[in-house]
Amino acid sequence: METGGCRMGGAGPGGPAAITLEELDGLAEESPDSAYHSHGSSLEEEAAERMDDEEQERLLSYWQSVGRGHQVDVPRDMAEPIQQLTRNNNPQERQSIPFTLIQRKEKLGDLLYEKRQYGKAKWACIKMKEKQYEQSICLGFMKLMRYICEQNSSGLYLGITVPIVTIVHTNEAHSAMTQAVTVAYYLPEVLQDEPPHPFDSDIIIEEWPATIVYSRSFRGITNEDSIMREINLLAAILESPELCLRDTFIIAGYTNPAAANRHNEIWFLQRP
Repeated sequence: METGGCRMGGAGPGGPAAITLEELDGLAEESPDSAYHSHGSSLEEEAAERMDDEEQERLLSYWQSVGRGHQVDVPRDMAEPIQQLTRNNNPQERQSIPFTLIQRKEKLGDLLYEKRQYGKAKWACIKMKEKQYEQSICLGFMKLMRYICEQNSSGLYLGITVPIVTIVHTNEAHSAMTQAVTVAYYLPEVLQDEPPHPFDSDIIIEEWPATIVYSRSFRGITNEDSIMREINLLAAILESPELCLRDTFIIAGYTNPAAANRHNEIWFLQRP
């Protein structure tokens, strides 16, 4: 899946993807009088267009404001995808990436981590290499957002899946991250067999093999420092960390990355 262009797919309460505008609650009912009906309909269409434009401007302005905090510029051509994603961001309609739970490790009632198996699946991926991690995930997701919001060969809105994931790499000592990351969007089940082709040539459709991951939840911002801290914490908790890849990890984002208390997970990947 973060989404101010850094709105991740599964935005949570209070995030801009959950913004509602009172002006959109409804328009005046049409008069039953046929002579007025046509004229009233025209007025309502004009009002709806004005409100549509106002909604786009408000959302774009909000995203641009938050984006500046992450040193990310949100271009004007993001206005329509932002609006579409906002309108379709119904939590009941978001599709969670399916997995099989293998094990839950707890200590004194606290969940330390989960061992899960994710099946083979197709993902839309984009590689980024900005100076800061937050910039990479923001700019990467904006590109994926365009793909999700009709800029694809089907011309359709594809739907949100959660989490949006970011593949990160570190040195062997787990002391530093590399700049290169991959931001990835899981294709909904109905599109797995024939994923729509992205118009953006930077987006690649990849098939990932079935994978066992060790997942630990954490809250707050995701940056180089917090990610390295979570990697080292999970490495210390695992009984056999040597079973996992030593330099490749996944950050799973369930809420937009501008949220103060966002929901994330760190994933260790078991060696094939």
